[in-house]
Amino acid sequence: MKAVFMLFITMIFLASCQENVPFYEKNTVIPNVSWDYNFKPAYTVQITDKDAQYDVYINLRHAVSYPFSNIYVFLHEEGPGMANKSTRYEFSLAEPDGRWIGKSAGNLYEQTKLLKEGLSFPDTGKYSFSFEQNMAENPLRGVNDVGIKLIKR
Repeated sequence: MKAVFMLFITMIFLASCQENVPFYEKNTVIPNVSWDYNFKPAYTVQITDKDAQYDVYINLRHAVSYPFSNIYVFLHEEGPGMANKSTRYEFSLAEPDGRWIGKSAGNLYEQTKLLKEGLSFPDTGKYSFSFEQNMAENPLRGVNDVGIKLIKR
């Protein structure tokens, strides 16, 4: 009986740990740590449940040599039953006093920012997302990689 109880507790623990596991996550290395306008990392997500909702995040890693305290990016979206859409986002990467925000590992800083909360897809099928840097500097030095993460609610 004790073994059955322990198995039950273990299953509940494992199920609770699965809550924020990404449905989809992929990151792309920026060539030469220099993000050109024409380099638009793209991601294709297969949606099989049109009734589900998803939270969409951007993953971004930059070097301490990144020359700005913020970044502007476009998120481009397209897919079945969805009009092609582009949305511009701005993210703060540093505090007003210049300290970098996010997790650090040596000379790299990483942030994950929520872009869309509770996104529902109009139909099943393949949906494409891509990111485009939208800063005045081109190429944009100091960005190591960018990626997308979808978490199913």
